[in-house]
Amino acid sequence: MSLMTTTERINPNTTQIDQLPTLEALRVINAEDRKVAEAVEKVLPAIASAVDGIAERLQRGGRLFYIGTGTSGRLGVLDAAECPPTFGVSPDLVQGVIAGGYDACYKAVEASEDDREAGAKDLQARGFTANDCLVGIAASGRTPYTIGAVEYARRIGALTVCIVCNENSELAAAAEIPIEPIVGPEVIAGSTRLKSGTAQKLALNMLSTMTMVRLGYVTGNRMTNLKTSNIKLRQRATGLVMAECGLDKTAATAALEAANWDLRVAIVIVKTAASREAAETALQKSNFIIARAISLLTT
Repeated sequence: MSLMTTTERINPNTTQIDQLPTLEALRVINAEDRKVAEAVEKVLPAIASAVDGIAERLQRGGRLFYIGTGTSGRLGVLDAAECPPTFGVSPDLVQGVIAGGYDACYKAVEASEDDREAGAKDLQARGFTANDCLVGIAASGRTPYTIGAVEYARRIGALTVCIVCNENSELAAAAEIPIEPIVGPEVIAGSTRLKSGTAQKLALNMLSTMTMVRLGYVTGNRMTNLKTSNIKLRQRATGLVMAECGLDKTAATAALEAANWDLRVAIVIVKTAASREAAETALQKSNFIIARAISLLTT
């Protein structure tokens, strides 16, 4: 039996990539990348199960953790970091854990992935409990650090999910909900930052986005809970108030200024005619879900 995983095998479509003109080589890479979306499509039912399970846990006060090493860990940290500014949630709600700590986000600390006990210890240091959810990310599916973490999380009763790009992996066997987009051999043999990394990013996008939609932090397809932390985002917030509340730019800007540039507060004020203090109180009581806050003030 070959010790090579699918992602480490030689791709017959790219064996001459070092001899091709640049444009032709890029076409080969692009053709391989097109296979990624098809692989992810095949695992949509598993992603849907994970979203529903994660959303249910978070509604009961749990948290979502991503854990991984190398590229996989960096992708988890990235997705977690995007949730607070995009959906207005606490940084504690979605957390990325990477072997070797955050230093590993910008420099390789690959040896740390071989420690099977370290993943569980890193979760314990974050106060991980049975109420939480863990998504283990590993293209190979055989990373000891990530497998150990998922085994620990499942043992204590947490919801466990994994994203892996090889068949019949130990990580998939350890997780309650395995997500397995099989993308085939990489363009450069074994370089899982390529197709595997893209598949992982697509799956993570879906997990976090649809979880936040299920929790109520999106209105229609609008980011109505985004944080207005810079000029660009204030401009975006103005457009969102205009679209959501049917206001012109001047009125939308005035509403945001009255709300101290908190988009959530501005929308609640416009839709209920409440004071800023009342809008803020309703949002706090409703866990900053705009629709619930409006309902509290109008029923």
